[in-house]
Amino acid sequence: MTDLEADLRKAVRGEVGFDVTSRALVTMDASNYRRVPLGVVAPRDADDVAAVLEVCRTHGVPVVPRGGGTSIAGQATGTGVVLDFTRHMNRVLALDAEARTAVVQPGLVLDRLQDAAAPHGLRFGPDPSTHSRCTLGGMIGNNSCGSHSVAWGTTADSVAELDVVTARGQRLRLGQGWAGAPTGLRELVDGELARLRTGFPALPRRISGYALDALLPEHRADVARSFCGSEGTLGVLTEAVVRLVEAPRARALAVLGYVDEGAAAEAAAGLLVHRPLTVEGMAADLVPSAAALPRGGAWLFVETGGSSQAEARARAEEIVRAADVLDALVVTDPAGQRALWRIREDASGTATRMPDGSEAWPGWEDCAVPPQRLGAYLRDFRGLLVSHGLRGTPYGHFGDGCIHVRIDFDLLTGPGIARFRRFSEELADLVTAHGGSLSGEHGDGQARAELLPRMYGEEMVALFERAKAIWDPDDLLNPGMLVRPAPLDTNLRFSVLPREPVEVAFGYPADGGDFSAAVRRCVGVAKCRTTSASGSAVMCPSFRATGEEAHSTRGRARLLHEMLAGEAGELVTDGWRSEEVRDALDLCLSCKGCRSDCPVGVDMATYKAEFLHHHYAGRRRPAAHHSMGRLPMWLRAVDRTRAAAVVNALASVGPLAAVAKRLGGIAPERRIPKVATETFSRWWDRRKARGAGGEPVILWPDTFTEHLSPSVGQAAVRVLEAAGLRVVLPPTVHLEKAPVGDGRTVALDPVSLLRGRGRVCCGLTYVSTGQLDRARTVLRRTLDLMAPVLETSAPVVVLEPSCAAALRTDLPELLHDDPRAARLASRVRTFAEALEQLAPGWRPPALDRPVVGQTHCHQHAVLGDLADRRLREAAGLTGDLGGGCCGLAGNFGFEKGHFEVSRACAEDQLLPSVRQAAEGAMVLADGFSCRTQLEQLAGVRGRHLAEVLAEALRSGERADVVGGP
Repeated sequence: MTDLEADLRKAVRGEVGFDVTSRALVTMDASNYRRVPLGVVAPRDADDVAAVLEVCRTHGVPVVPRGGGTSIAGQATGTGVVLDFTRHMNRVLALDAEARTAVVQPGLVLDRLQDAAAPHGLRFGPDPSTHSRCTLGGMIGNNSCGSHSVAWGTTADSVAELDVVTARGQRLRLGQGWAGAPTGLRELVDGELARLRTGFPALPRRISGYALDALLPEHRADVARSFCGSEGTLGVLTEAVVRLVEAPRARALAVLGYVDEGAAAEAAAGLLVHRPLTVEGMAADLVPSAAALPRGGAWLFVETGGSSQAEARARAEEIVRAADVLDALVVTDPAGQRALWRIREDASGTATRMPDGSEAWPGWEDCAVPPQRLGAYLRDFRGLLVSHGLRGTPYGHFGDGCIHVRIDFDLLTGPGIARFRRFSEELADLVTAHGGSLSGEHGDGQARAELLPRMYGEEMVALFERAKAIWDPDDLLNPGMLVRPAPLDTNLRFSVLPREPVEVAFGYPADGGDFSAAVRRCVGVAKCRTTSASGSAVMCPSFRATGEEAHSTRGRARLLHEMLAGEAGELVTDGWRSEEVRDALDLCLSCKGCRSDCPVGVDMATYKAEFLHHHYAGRRRPAAHHSMGRLPMWLRAVDRTRAAAVVNALASVGPLAAVAKRLGGIAPERRIPKVATETFSRWWDRRKARGAGGEPVILWPDTFTEHLSPSVGQAAVRVLEAAGLRVVLPPTVHLEKAPVGDGRTVALDPVSLLRGRGRVCCGLTYVSTGQLDRARTVLRRTLDLMAPVLETSAPVVVLEPSCAAALRTDLPELLHDDPRAARLASRVRTFAEALEQLAPGWRPPALDRPVVGQTHCHQHAVLGDLADRRLREAAGLTGDLGGGCCGLAGNFGFEKGHFEVSRACAEDQLLPSVRQAAEGAMVLADGFSCRTQLEQLAGVRGRHLAEVLAEALRSGERADVVGGP
C-alpha cells in the first residue's frame, strides 16, 4: 500500500480504491480522452472532501471531482485522486416548495431531483439529454443546459448558493454580493472592469472559459454564478441551493418538418418570440425511422406549455401557423411525446455512428453561435467538413444556436490525429468569426481549452489564469483544464489500443470483425447507469441492483478497453486471464438489453461470452459451466434413460438436493426445476399430426420446451393447427434429401443410420457460459440436421424467446463463415410472428382479460414484441407488459453467489407488477426463466401466450389469475 493510499484510508470514512478495477472505471468519461488516476475516493460528506484535499495537498497529488462521468470534453478524468460523489453524497437534503428551492448534494442524479420536485408542481429547469444519470455537481461544474434552456436558462441561472471546499481547505458559502469570495478575487475584478465588460460574447450559451463577468457589480457580484462552469478547477462543491421553476400543467409538442437542417436552422430563431419551452433540431441521418415524424429531411421539436391541454395545444398550433414548414405534427399525448423525445435524446449515442456504420467522435460537440447566425454558421461548418474530407450530422439546441455533432475523425493514426488538430483550429476560428463560443454546453475540458486564446485573446486567458491562482494557488484541482491546458491531441484514449485486430470467436459484423472496434462502441454516455428502467427498457439490470459502476455496461466496457490496452494501458496487464474483467462480467445477466437500449449498440452479452471463451481456454471451468452450460446434454441423457421420475424424486430430498447443488455450483437458495416425465417430442410421437395441408411450419423443440415445459409446445401445436398451419418438427437425422410427412419421417439409408439420431439445438447455454468451441460444434450439427429444411421456404417457429434470439443473432455471428447460419437465422419466427405472417386471416379467441408480467429481455432486445402486442390486443388481453429483466436469465440466477442480485432484478419491475396487478389479471411470461422466477420468488404461475390461447380454444375455461381464489 502506498503512503498516499494509507493516509487517505486513515483520514476519510468513505471508500478508498487504489485497486485496478476502481482506477480502470474512471480512466475515461464520455470524451476522446483517457488518463489513469492513482486512486478513487467516495467521500461521505464535506469533512471527507476536506480530508482528501489535505492529504493530497501534502503529497502534491491532483484531485479531480467527478459526477456521472458523462462529460465529453475530458474534464472528468485525471492522473491523481478522483472523487466519486455518486456513491454517498447523492441526496436531496431539503426542498422548500414555497420558496421554490432545493438543497442538494453534488452526486445527486438530476432525475431524482425532478422526482422530488414533481409532487409540488416544480422542476429543475436545465435538463440535459443525460438527465437520467448526470449529477447536479457535474451540471454545475459544466454549467449544463439541456433542451429547455430557451425557457429556463443554464444551470448558472438556477443556482442560488454553493458550499465549496478550496484546495487549501477553506470552506466557503458562495452567493451574491461577493459572498464566499476568496481573498484577492474582488481586487482582481476591480482592476479589470473594462476588460470584463467587453471581453465576453453576448450569447445564451456562452460556456467557455471562466464566467468572471458574473462578478461585475451590475451582475450583483455573484460568486456562485461565477463558479458555475469552472469544471472542478477552482474548488470542490459539497452542497448547492438551487432554484426550481413551475412545471407546466400540460404540454404539447409541435414537430416541424423542413427540407434540410439549414432550413430548420434558419427558422429556429424566428420562433423564439412565441416563448416556446424548447426549439430542438435534428436531421434524418440521426433518426432510425422517420415513420412517426412529419415529412421532411430535418425537424424542429418545439414544446409549449399551458395550464390546460387545450392551452398548450393552442400555443403549439400557433407556432405551426407561424412557421414556414414542409409538414407538421402536434402531439399532446404524453406517451407519444416521450417516444418522440427519446429519438432526440438518443442522438448523443446514435450520432457516434455514421449511416454507413463507421465511427464518429466528439470533440466539437457543442459550439454555440447567436441563434440568428445559426443557418449561416451551419453552411460554413458544412463547408469546413468537406474541405477536410470529414463527415458529421449536426443536431441540438437550434433555438439557442448550440449545435451538437459527432465527426468521423480518424483518431487511431498519426495523419488522422494531425487532421483532427488542423480541423479543430480552423473550426475555433470559424466559431469566433460568427461571434460564438467554443463550448455552448459541455465545457472546454481538454478538447477546447488549448484554443481559448482564439476566442478570448491572450490577455483574457491570462486573466483566467490569475483567477485560477487565487482560488487554487497550488494548481491542485483538475490541472490541465481551462488554463495551462494539455494539448487537445494528447491523452487520446485510443492510443493504447492494439493496432491489429484481436483474434476472436464471434464475427462482430457491425464492427468489421474487430473486437477493439466493438469495445470502442462505448463512448460513455452512460444510459446504462439509469437507476430506474422506464417503459419496456431493460438495460442495465445489474447496475440497478447493485448501484456499482463495475456492474454497468459502461463499467464493463471500460475494463475490456483496459484489457485490450494491456501493458501500454498500465492497469489490466494479464489480458484474457484478467480476474478484474472476469469479476466485473460475473454479474452481467447476458440479458442483451444493451444491444437494443444502448444508443451505440454495445452488446455486453456477446463480449462476456467472448471473454469467458478465452479466459477459461485450457483451464478448469466453474462447476456451473458444466452443470448448466451443458444442460441440453444432461437433459437428453435423462430422457434416453427414462430417468425423469427418479431425478425429480432425488431432487425433492433436501440433503441430496443440497449435495447436487453444491457439486453443480447452484445457488443453495434455489429449487431445482422438475424434469418432464414425457418430453414434448415423445408427446408428438404418440399423437397423430393434423392440420391443414400446404407447406410445413417447423416448430423448434428447444431444450426448455422439450424437457422442462412441454405444455408450452403442446399448446403451440394446438393454436398453430387451429390457425390452419401444418406443424412439423425438425429432422433428427442428417438427411441427404428433404423430409416427408411430419418432417422427421424418412427412408433411411445405411449412412444415415450410422450417423444416428440427433437433436437441433440453438447452443444458448454453451454461448452464455463462453463454451464457444462446443457451441460451434452443436450449431454446425444443427445446421447439418436442418440442411434439407433450409432448401425449402419453411419458417422456423421458436417458442422460447432466448432460443429464438440465439438463432437470430448468436448463430450467424458465431458461424459467420457458414452461409447456412444466416439462412436459418432469417427463417426464425416467434409464436406471434408466425400467426401474424402465416395465418393473417385467423382470429384468436376473445379472452377480454387484463394481463401483467414482463416482456422477455431477449425478446425486447433482439426479436421485438410488436407482433405479440397485436396478438394480445386481438385476443382482448389488455395492458402492457413491463420491461427490465426477471433476474433469473438462464443460468445466471441459478449460479452460486448470484441469488441476491437475481432477486433484486426481479424486484425492479416484475414482482411489483404482479403484486400490484388488478383482480383477475393474467400473468404472461413467455420465457422459461421468467416463469421459474415467478414461481420460486412469488409463488405465481406464469403462462406462455400459447398456453393461454390454447386453453381458451380447447375448453373456454378461465386461466390462472392473480388475486383470485
